[in-house]
Amino acid sequence: MKNSIYLFLIILLGFTYSKAIAQNNSFTISGQAYDTKNENPIQFAQVALFKENAKEPETFTNTDENGNFMLQAERGEYELKIFFIGYKDKILSDIQLSENIELGKVEMINENNQLDEVEVTGTKPMVRTTVEGITINPDQNLSNLGGTLLDILRNTPSVRVGDDGSISLRGSSGTNVLINGRNSSLTRNLDRIPASSIDEIKVINNPNARYDAEAEAGIIDIKLKKGDKLGTNGGIDGLYGTRGRSSLGGQINHRDIRYNVYAGYNYRNWKNVGDRRVSRTIFEDAENLSQNTNSESQREGHTFNYGADYYFGNNTLSYEGVLSTSYSQQVNTLFSQLTDTNSDDLILEYVRRNSENETDDGYDNAIIYERDFKEKERSFKFSASQSYTNQFKTQNIEIFRGTQTTDESELNGREQAFTDEKRYNYVFQADYIHPFEDKIKLETGLKSNIRNFTYDFDFSRFSFENQDFEDDPAVSNEFDYQDRIHAGYVVLSKSFAKLDIIAGVRGELTQLNTYLYNTDEENSQEYFNLFPSLQTLYKLTDNQSFKFTYSRRIDRPTAWRLNPFPDITDSLNVRRGNPELQPELINSIELGHIFEGKKSSLTTNFFYRQIQGRLDYITIVEDGISYSEPANLNTAESYGVEVIGLKDITPWWTLNGSVTGFNIRVDGSNISEEFTNNGYALNSKLTSDFKLPYDITIQLVGNYDSPEIEAQGSNLAQYYIDASIQKSFLDKKGSISLSARDIFDSLRYAGDRLTNSFSQTYYSKRETRIFLLSARYSF
Repeated sequence: MKNSIYLFLIILLGFTYSKAIAQNNSFTISGQAYDTKNENPIQFAQVALFKENAKEPETFTNTDENGNFMLQAERGEYELKIFFIGYKDKILSDIQLSENIELGKVEMINENNQLDEVEVTGTKPMVRTTVEGITINPDQNLSNLGGTLLDILRNTPSVRVGDDGSISLRGSSGTNVLINGRNSSLTRNLDRIPASSIDEIKVINNPNARYDAEAEAGIIDIKLKKGDKLGTNGGIDGLYGTRGRSSLGGQINHRDIRYNVYAGYNYRNWKNVGDRRVSRTIFEDAENLSQNTNSESQREGHTFNYGADYYFGNNTLSYEGVLSTSYSQQVNTLFSQLTDTNSDDLILEYVRRNSENETDDGYDNAIIYERDFKEKERSFKFSASQSYTNQFKTQNIEIFRGTQTTDESELNGREQAFTDEKRYNYVFQADYIHPFEDKIKLETGLKSNIRNFTYDFDFSRFSFENQDFEDDPAVSNEFDYQDRIHAGYVVLSKSFAKLDIIAGVRGELTQLNTYLYNTDEENSQEYFNLFPSLQTLYKLTDNQSFKFTYSRRIDRPTAWRLNPFPDITDSLNVRRGNPELQPELINSIELGHIFEGKKSSLTTNFFYRQIQGRLDYITIVEDGISYSEPANLNTAESYGVEVIGLKDITPWWTLNGSVTGFNIRVDGSNISEEFTNNGYALNSKLTSDFKLPYDITIQLVGNYDSPEIEAQGSNLAQYYIDASIQKSFLDKKGSISLSARDIFDSLRYAGDRLTNSFSQTYYSKRETRIFLLSARYSF
């Protein structure tokens, strides 16, 4: 017992002595937070002391009822931050804590009553250029209100959006779309991601080796809103437009020193009408097929995004989630006539009315762990994510043969189809960054991307004799696609006085399997590729720099393109895949100049892209039937120049624009001399903002895409103008906007195809001139 007492006294004395030593090496910093306007103390504000580049404070506290605070920390260099809702964050840098410091009164500026001499710099530019590409801030473009990701991309430099939602960038169609930097099944349908839930979009034209080598044109990374300001923040927005279009959404987050939680929701109800016309002439058969399709559609959808961050030590543990569900109805009525081009005699005619109901459900979940170290720029990050989508579609088809009416008395055919499509995506990724002396930095990482796609299509025809639907095995099919891409990369960078160099290499092992149940066809592929990259930036002056980038990339055929089973629901237009497809291999080079002035910026990029084994859809006609399928062409190449500029002409007038001109050359002579084509194209965007008195803003957005060639023809020009007016109130926390999209009703999609055996033209027009009234409020 006695020995135990002695031991306890020794431990107590040691603890007291160590505590005294620690106290001799620690100091206090104190002060009082107060409002600059009314000079009242600010109660219960959060005060934190940070070391340089640290995400978590060394210590923190709240001000008392008199606005006073006191913090204690060890000797060192710190940054003091004071946060309170409704006030501008107060940051005091370069604090040398080598003795007790009394700051006295610390001024806090009320955001609703800022002093005249305070310059507000919180507005993000609409488009910001970087060494890697461009960054888009959707909230700064009023024409995005109530829209989706596709609407944002339509107003993005160098991007062209097709009638079916496909995206091409600088004339190249393959893009790798990410959500929060991760591969996700939710990107299957970009028109389902609401614009109001997107914080920013990065377009990376020539990614280095740390990014996936997937996709010919580069990467589009969508960052969803999560909120990162201390305190409780949020907003709500609503919209109503012509044809009963509507949306309603909101976001909220609460952040403390230790954690951040956030959630967002968007409801969207969108209706549309349109028509599509196709005319095809077969020279040898002297036949002309004319098809007109009228369509009506409505989609209702709900999107939730949510998550949390927990900060402990130099660590951050995060969860990010997205949940999406929608229901759509659509009626397409196809009128077809086949005539003799010599005599104009009618060969056949029919009407096909397709009533579709579709449900789309999906989710994305991710766990992210990040670790920062005392060394600046040293970090480790690991993430694991899973995403899933399920599309289930029911089609009820009525056929009226020998007529151009839909009178029920003329009904002489019925068909039914069920489509069940599921996509699974699992991603595991680890990245480590380690700085060395002399401004050298090493980045390395591993990644596995595992995808599974299942497609089950059940097609049946109605037997009037048996008065029941009977399965048609010639059309029904079940297809399974799996791939696994395992990658590793090393990137080394070195910074000199005026020159930055980043060089890297990425290795990717691809394992692919497809299986068609109907015919017991199996296709397996395995290949390994190395993808080097180089980025250099030379700083000519403080506001001018030159860049040079190179990357080697790959574009793998999608599951749809590999499915060999023909889709013959329209017997005159058959679509099928090709299991023998091989991936494209791309070499991409870019040379650019960046100028950043106080009231203007200008970026000029010259680019060249060479493609081996170009993937493209080709159309052939046999016995009066059109067959469309993908194929590997010999090569393709494109080169051009891109100019992106921003100019504050006056304090109330700002211009933001881009022009991209390029040449495309396609060589498909390995299939036929008919599949060789070349031509020039031009994409241009211009946004003009006028800031008027009484917090009124007028915005005009113009887009023009010139004709663009494909292997067998070209797409015709697209052009439209959007106009918006916004009135802000409550110190810009609230606003009401009126937008007119495509005010001249000029946007349509059209093109032609020409070979030695046939010619074809198509025209598609949806209701694009719409008016939208929206309101939003932030707190």
